[in-house]
Amino acid sequence: MSSRAALILSILIILFSLGVGLYFYPSLPSELASHWNIHGEVNGHLSKAWGVVLLPLIMVLLLALLYFLPAIDPLKANWPMFRRSYNLFVVALMIFFAYVYLLSIFWNLGYTFYHQELLLPAIAFLWFTLGSILPHLKRNWFVGIRTPWTISDDRVWEETHHLGGHLFKLSALVTFIGAFFSGGLIPFIVVPLLLSVFILLVYSYWDYQRLHKV
Repeated sequence: MSSRAALILSILIILFSLGVGLYFYPSLPSELASHWNIHGEVNGHLSKAWGVVLLPLIMVLLLALLYFLPAIDPLKANWPMFRRSYNLFVVALMIFFAYVYLLSIFWNLGYTFYHQELLLPAIAFLWFTLGSILPHLKRNWFVGIRTPWTISDDRVWEETHHLGGHLFKLSALVTFIGAFFSGGLIPFIVVPLLLSVFILLVYSYWDYQRLHKV
């Protein structure tokens, strides 16, 4: 996906999200549920005005940051080789936040559903997208599996990201399955994510040592 197309699509996603919030603004309560604990229970609130505009505002700031990063990366010469994959992830991230935002809006309109069960498939979608782009990333300082050993060696970077692609896709599957079980936040999101990160950290160290034996 080209940078221009990704930027336009991301802006449209943000505008659509905000438009939905503004459309339903008169029907929303004066105080909105804004945070849920691991049991799916509301444990945080915002005023109606902030509840409607805060997440779209965060999306705008995040989008600006994501498009600013390539310009300040010391390894920015590598970015053209994977920019299309990066752009795809940016759009996926905007879709994820838009989905979370819409869940919040409809919850506050009085629709009854188990928030966590609907959130897990979205997280699975994000993990799968990340797993799909990881093998295409080239060495940089901002995106990907950045350990001292991947940053120091192109081959270690590529082999670690190839493994990372499989692990994050597997994590996506585990997370998606978690949507069918109650209390799935810890065992189906946190555990596979931490396990994947640990495996990749150890693997990048081992691979670097293997390639640089004296």
